[in-house]
Parts: sequence; structure tokens; C-alpha cells
Amino acid sequence: MDVFDYIIVGAGSAGCVLAARLAEKNRYSICVLEAGPRDWHPMIHVPVGWMKLMRNARFNWMYEADPSEWTGGRAIPVPRGKTLGGSSSINGNVFNRGAASDFDHWAQLGNLGWDYDSVLPHFRRLEDWLGPQDTARRGTGGPLKVTPSDWSHPLCDAFLAGAETLGIPRNPDYNAGVQFGAAYAQRTIASGRRQSAATAFLRPQLKNPNVQVLTNAHVTGVILDGKTATGVTLMRGGQSQRIQARREVILSGGVINTPQLLQLSGIGDPDHLRSIGVEVRQALPGVGQNLRDHYTPRFTARVTGTQTFNERTRGLAFAGEMVKWLAGRPSVLSLPSTVCYAFAKSDPGLEESDLQITFMPASYKEGNQSQLDHEPGMTLAAWQQRPESVGTVLARTSSAFDKPAIRPNYLSAPEDRRILLAGLKLARKLMRTEPMQPYFGGEMYPGEAIQSDDELLGTAIDRGTTTFHMIGTCRMGLRSHSNTVVDHRLKVHGLQNLRVADASIMPTMPAANTNAAALMIGEMAASFLE
Repeated sequence: MDVFDYIIVGAGSAGCVLAARLAEKNRYSICVLEAGPRDWHPMIHVPVGWMKLMRNARFNWMYEADPSEWTGGRAIPVPRGKTLGGSSSINGNVFNRGAASDFDHWAQLGNLGWDYDSVLPHFRRLEDWLGPQDTARRGTGGPLKVTPSDWSHPLCDAFLAGAETLGIPRNPDYNAGVQFGAAYAQRTIASGRRQSAATAFLRPQLKNPNVQVLTNAHVTGVILDGKTATGVTLMRGGQSQRIQARREVILSGGVINTPQLLQLSGIGDPDHLRSIGVEVRQALPGVGQNLRDHYTPRFTARVTGTQTFNERTRGLAFAGEMVKWLAGRPSVLSLPSTVCYAFAKSDPGLEESDLQITFMPASYKEGNQSQLDHEPGMTLAAWQQRPESVGTVLARTSSAFDKPAIRPNYLSAPEDRRILLAGLKLARKLMRTEPMQPYFGGEMYPGEAIQSDDELLGTAIDRGTTTFHMIGTCRMGLRSHSNTVVDHRLKVHGLQNLRVADASIMPTMPAANTNAAALMIGEMAASFLE
């Protein structure tokens, strides 16, 4: 049996940060266990490669959410990274922290030290912001390069100008605490290449003798001695292994894998555990509860008067884009999945934005983000930033190799439907503003015939899908509160030497793409182990 001070299960966003920060102390031996392979595939490192990785089972868990009312009985694909870097190696390369109020709310729920002023130094520490300097709120010199857009497009400029005509001002930095406004997206892309958590944090530590990274290592359970975690069991190369932790086991498997692993280890809701034949070791009904996600249909329109990504990714035009990328020049190959943002309000009386609207000078076949249209097009998506609908992730069987049941219950909360409807109406207005008129060639989806509120909400049933921002299944909070799993220092309630450090601990959804906050959680976890 191998023995380490710390075992980190999962080399995703938080796990890579945590491993790197522990390694920097040069006091501990660390074992990082990743179920997937190394991040060798070229499409991981070319930013636009996320479109191909959405369907690559070698680097993607290829999960699906169970059919539900607001998905029209469709099973919704749920991509999750299965390689070094986790989902930061297959995501859309967008960097969005969330609003200051999101983290203040976490603290108000009883999570001491998670208010915005407390987490801000950790956000600053992890980044090397290459945009306009703001020493109070942005970091420089950190491992992760975060860049402003080095690319512009007439459609994007028209979108931003059109947003201003609707009362949505330009926002020079939506990561400086206040989001309301419109801007080009900030990116985890530098010199044309993806900046994953593995690239930025873990790779510099691979030669550190205190760090051992085992890939293709599928952890099957946490070993408990009474109420103390002492190690893990895993399968690697067809062989069962046990690894022991002198100090702690830290689960960083993500929103789906972490609750499943806890449940298979006997930690969860007793009734559920018994139903799948698992012995109850620690009753924690909150494990796998509180699943939240952003959900939206994507509206598309034809474009006239300018080229879009649809044409730039075929034939000679694509060859030209490849040449530009290889030369380190701005190229469609080095763009994030969202080029522009508008953070807006469903009601003008609100204090801050509750809608997130994304814009791309590209359109996708039937809303499938892995395949572009042949004709020039553009896409807008709108979603409620802080969804109230909650679901579950529950192991279906006692086997770690069987996919769990993922049930987000999209739009089950009436408030989510009200705010989404406002967002869909606003997206339509943004396509039709005066600055957009030279380029607007007519709505493709859902089309002009769709006008009533019920019809617009019906687009969520027909084509709604995840925006890949699941959180919350090991909720952080006071033990006296219902459905909490870890305390404010990420320790699993009622157990010793076991923590969770990934997006599953988020008690509520930040108004953001969630990778930035997951990286910050890795920084916070490392600070608890000093």
C-alpha cells in the first residue's frame, strides 16, 4: 500500500490548484488521482477544440441528465472533463468570477470567510490578468493567464452598441465585482493556447519529487476507520489498489463524481444507500442534493453584410485561420465559446443583473454546439444567473463504474421560468437593435411565428440545454442547516480527515461561468491546510 500525506481525488480545476499549492510548501507528499488520461490531445490545447471535445469519450465522461418536463422528455448531454485539468481542459475558455454579492450571500448562509472581501485575495492570487491593471481587484503574476479579447468583429461591436441602446452600458471589467453591462469576454487563453488548471498549476509541479500523479486511476471508495478517512481504493490497469493518507483525503472529483463517490463509500442519505446495497457509514442526507445549473435554448439568426465563424472554419478560409494561429496572431482557433456578454436585468428596478446573455458571431445546427451551420449566422443565449430549481445526483448502483442518475429538474421553479422568459425576449430585442440592422438577416430559431409567452417558453422544452455550470451537490454550510455536507473549511460533517474541494460545495449558484470560482475554491482549500 502506497502512503502519502494527502490524497487528492480528481485533477480538475480545484484539484490542480490545491495540489500545486500544497506542493509549493515542500513539506508534504501528495498523490493526485485522475480517472482519465493525461491531457495530450491537441484539441485540448487549441481553444476552439472544445467543440470536438464535447463528443470525445476519451476525455469526457459523456454524462446525461435524465429526461424531465422542461426538457420535453429529452436526455440532456452533460459534458464533464475526464483528463488532467478536468472540465477546464474541455470548457469554453471563459473567465467569469461572479458578482461580489454572490460570495457575500455564501457568508450570510453561515460560511465564515467566504464573503467577497475574503475570497478576493484568492481570486487575485490565482490569476495573471493581462488586461488594464487594477491592483485592488485583479491579480498579476499568478499561474493562470487571463486575457482580454485580442480580436474584434463588426457583429460583436454592433451587439455591444445595441446593448447600450437598451440601457445596458459598456462594462470595462465584469470581474471587478459589478457585472451589469456588456463587454467582450475575458478568456483563459494566452498566446493562442488554452490555459487549463493542469497547464497553469499542475504541470509545473510534475517534476516535484513530493508529487505523484496517477492517471487512468478510477477511485472506487474512501476507506473509513470508524469516522476517520484513512485512504482510498481504486482500479488502475485492471488491478485493484489501496492508497493510504497520513493526513487527509480530499475529494475534487466535481459536481457529479464527488457525491457519487461519497455515496458508494457509505456517506449520504441512509434510505438511498440501503436501496443500492451500500452500508451506511455516515448519515448525510444532503449528499447529492442541491444540484443547480444554468439552462437555456439558443436563439439563432441569419447574418448579412459580414462573414461569421461559420464561413471562417471551412476550406481555404480555415487554412488561413490556422496559419494565423500558428503565427500567434488573432484567429478563430483561439476564441472562447462566448465572445461577448451582456449582464442584464429582468426588471429595471433590480439592484443588479439577474440575466446573463451570450453572443457569438456563429450559429449551430439545431442548437448543437459541436456543429456549425453552413450559412452565415449568429447565436444568442440567455439564462437566469441564480437559478432556484434544484435537483439531485444519486448513484444508481453500488458500482463506481455505473453512471449516476443526474436529475437537475430544470425550470421546475416558477421564478426561473419568469426570468428566463424575460431573457429570451431581451435576446430577441438585442438581435433587432439599430446597430444590428445592417447584419440581421432574419431569425432562424425559433422564428417569427413564435410570439406568445407560452411559445417562447416552449423553446426551452424543444431545444433547451445545459450551459455546463453544475454546482452544489455537496453543499457547504452549518451542520444544523438542512442538506449541507461540508463546513466552511470544507470538512465533511461528522468525519475526520475528509474534505471536499470542488464546485459541488457551492451553496448557491454564482452569477457566472463556474470555472473561475472552482479555481478559487482550490486556493481556499489550500489555505485551510497551512
